[in-house]
Amino acid sequence: MVPDKYRGGRCLTMRASGESGDNLSPIAPVEFESPVGQLLAQILRTHPHLLPAAVDQQLDNLQSDKNDQTEETPQSQDLLYKRIAEVKEKERQKTLEEIIYCLIVQKFVDNEISMIPKVTETSDPTGRVDFWPNQEQKLEFVHSPEAFEMIQSHLSLVLGDRMVGPLSTIVQISKIKLGKLYAASIMYGYFLRRVDQRFQLERTMKTLPEDFTKSQARFEDPNPGKQLWDPDSLIRIPPDDDDDGGGYEDAEGKQYRLRSYVMYLDSETLQRYATIRSKEAISLIEKQTQALFGRPDIRILDDGSLDTSNDEVVSLTFSGLTMLVLEAVAFGSFLWDAESYVESKYHFLKS
Repeated sequence: MVPDKYRGGRCLTMRASGESGDNLSPIAPVEFESPVGQLLAQILRTHPHLLPAAVDQQLDNLQSDKNDQTEETPQSQDLLYKRIAEVKEKERQKTLEEIIYCLIVQKFVDNEISMIPKVTETSDPTGRVDFWPNQEQKLEFVHSPEAFEMIQSHLSLVLGDRMVGPLSTIVQISKIKLGKLYAASIMYGYFLRRVDQRFQLERTMKTLPEDFTKSQARFEDPNPGKQLWDPDSLIRIPPDDDDDGGGYEDAEGKQYRLRSYVMYLDSETLQRYATIRSKEAISLIEKQTQALFGRPDIRILDDGSLDTSNDEVVSLTFSGLTMLVLEAVAFGSFLWDAESYVESKYHFLKS
């Protein structure tokens, strides 16, 4: 039985390095609600090296609980039994979500990356909210070089010509737009890790296609100009630049780039790779985004239009905006990894 001290919503915290006592700082914005989630959060905070074994144990418990329920459920369509089964399934889903989230946070901790805290008002006279550290180099190293090349293109696409200029320049952006950017970038990171794994596997097995060329271009307009985070641009792949360098070169001197490989894939495969596989992952994207930016204040007017007049506008630098996008992409990549690991131990994905 889980001790009472683990019950109730609790934010994942970690003791600051070199400090003693009870001075704890949050390391993830989402609060845990299930007893299992809170227990794993406590283990991650105090004994992170024990988390993998604890996760495996909890997944075994989930599987046993699911098997027991299947055996106990009668064949009759009794409404009470159906209701009990639905409640237990919702509890398992919440537990599964928080197990996956713990694995994601562990990836940030292992890479010594501080997750961005909830975006709130500050006492800064300019209204800036982005006082988190610049961790671009650490966030770069969690991806393969080929994948990070595409992430840089993603930054250019979603920020457009706003990437030009001093990184200390302050811009004002609504929280709704910021949340959309963050969520969309998580999905881009999820897609990118998925397709990069296939690319790296084919590269290792020396089965990369012979006929994907630099002249292929799935999209004609790689630059959305000033349009921030246009959803249509998020999986838009600009054609390779002959003078750009980079990519993978095999023993025969042939150069392959992940960007070219993505353009080689047919539209059906691309759509499948860009689709989030589980409702648990979709829920986590929503929870992570709302934990950072709050629930959007949107009203539907009598004429059916959306009223966003109460949306809060925040100020941040281009550097801070870049960190938000890079963290979101890393979160999406870690989400794919965590979801895949959990699936290998506890089958929950629909075929």
